[in-house]
Amino acid sequence: MLEWKTYIKRVTLTGVTSSLDIGLSNWSLLYISVALYTMSKSTATIFVLLFAIIFKLEKFRLITVAVVGLIVGGLFMFTYKFTAFDWEGFILVITASVLTGIRWTSAQILLQKEECGLSFPLDAMFHLQPIMILTLTPLAVIVDGTAMSTSLKVLRYLQFVDFLKSAGMILFAALVAFCLEWSEFLVVRHTSGLALAISGVVKEVLTLSIAIPLLDEGSLSTVNVIGMVLCLSGVVLHVIIKVLRQTKGTCL
Repeated sequence: MLEWKTYIKRVTLTGVTSSLDIGLSNWSLLYISVALYTMSKSTATIFVLLFAIIFKLEKFRLITVAVVGLIVGGLFMFTYKFTAFDWEGFILVITASVLTGIRWTSAQILLQKEECGLSFPLDAMFHLQPIMILTLTPLAVIVDGTAMSTSLKVLRYLQFVDFLKSAGMILFAALVAFCLEWSEFLVVRHTSGLALAISGVVKEVLTLSIAIPLLDEGSLSTVNVIGMVLCLSGVVLHVIIKVLRQTKGTCL
C-alpha cells in the first residue's frame, strides 16, 4: 500500500483521466453513431504520441508521425459515409481522446518507473479503482441515474428474474472490462502507451466491421476497404519498426 501523499501524487492523474475517458466515451455514444465515434476516437493515437513526446517517453521521429498519420487517415477512410454528425457527441468523444493521451502516458510512467512501486498491473488497478469510482460515480448518476432508478428491469422490477438478468449482464460486462483493462496495463507495462493506442486500432476496425451489419449502416465501399487496409498496414509497419529497433538498435 502506498502512503496517502505518494498515492495522491502518483495515482490521481491516471485515475481521474481513466474514469473521465471511459465515461465521456460511453456518453458520446448516446448522440453519435459507432462509425463517427470510431473516426473521432482515432485521434487519441495522435494525443498519445503528443503527450508521450512532451513527457519524454517517446522521441520525436518522422517515421513514427508518419505511421500515426497513416493509421488515423485510414480510419477516416474506413468510416467514410458512415457518420451521422452531432456536435455534442463529437465534443464529448474528442475530449475523451485528449484524456486518453494523458491517461496512457501517465499510466506508462506509473507502470514502468520502479520508484512508483506499481509495476505489477493488478497492483496499479487496485490503487486506481477508488479514484476512478469517486470520479465516475457523479457522472453516472447525472447521465443514467433517472433511467436506472425508474427502469422496470433494474430497481423497479416487477419480476425478480428481470433484475437477475440485468445484474448478470452488468456483472458480465464488468468481468470483460476487468480483463480488458488488465490486458491493456500488461501491454503498457512491457511496451508503451503509444503501442497500445496503435494496436487498439485493430479493435476499432473489428468493432466497426461488426457494428455495420448489426446496426444496418450499409455495406463497405471501396474507400472503406482501402481505409481498413491502410489502418492495418500502419499497425504492421509500427510492429516492424519496433522489431528493427530492438534487434539492430538503429534509430529509424
